[in-house]
Amino acid sequence: EGLLWGASKLVPVGYGIKKLQIMMTIVDDLVSVDSLIEDYFYTEPANEYIQSCDIVAFNKI
Repeated sequence: EGLLWGASKLVPVGYGIKKLQIMMTIVDDLVSVDSLIEDYFYTEPANEYIQSCDIVAFNKI
């Protein structure tokens, strides 16, 4: 609840490295952005494939 996953795509960065861009909508009162990143991207097994996570655009609803 409070999280809606949207479209995703792989974008080439260079030298064969790609970044994954994911669109999502979150309700700020229901979901903590910091805990979302920690829970989904920096725990096993995802942390074997993810080096960093950057927020490109942010709008609160």
